[in-house]
Amino acid sequence: MKFYRSLNPIKAITFDLDDTLYDNRPVIRKTAQETHAALQAFHPALRDFTPADYQQLRDELLAREPDIYHDVSEWRRRSVALALQNAGLSASEASAGADEVMQTFHHWRSQVEMPEETHQTLRWLSERVPLVAITNGNADAEKLGINTYFQCVLRAGPHGRAKPWQDMYHLAARQLNIAPEAILHVGDDLTTDVAGARRAGLQACWINLHHGNLMQLSDARLLPHVEIHRLASLTSLL
Repeated sequence: MKFYRSLNPIKAITFDLDDTLYDNRPVIRKTAQETHAALQAFHPALRDFTPADYQQLRDELLAREPDIYHDVSEWRRRSVALALQNAGLSASEASAGADEVMQTFHHWRSQVEMPEETHQTLRWLSERVPLVAITNGNADAEKLGINTYFQCVLRAGPHGRAKPWQDMYHLAARQLNIAPEAILHVGDDLTTDVAGARRAGLQACWINLHHGNLMQLSDARLLPHVEIHRLASLTSLL
């Protein structure tokens, strides 16, 4: 554990989900493979539809509607619908088909191997201070088996713009009725989690799970208050 700034007393903790509480990389790879296979199988015209073709549709949609970036689930659903429309389906058929393909996505998206350390740490912390999850992604905390530790789960799109925008940080503070400077945000991303939390007035904890050097990383825009290398270290801060 390394301290870069003095910590105020911690009255609540907010958490990023993906790659902070569990390793999300294998989940995303498997989810992308299975979802693309479901899209290809949905219509014969998409049999040779490649991941690069899908990415092009995502990029085109983002260029037309930049704000869709803040809701990754809707961005994906709309991109799948576009692929189905391009294959010859009507708008209503494509929308229904996209919903079906997204069922495959959400199934695999929740196939996470949750570390026991995560359960133990969140359980211990939740008995002492309120916890809130703040995510840019679309993992389902209930399906992950961790929803009971959190007073609420805030998701980019339905609850505001994606981190590092301040929307969800400020919403968490309002819902907790706790001043931002008394909240510690924990996350793995130096831009969305550390810089985002700091600019929103929260304290920031960088969980450095891959032995990065803060002084050498190009995205280290603002120093966190504290750096940890395992989640259980948070118990020593309370």
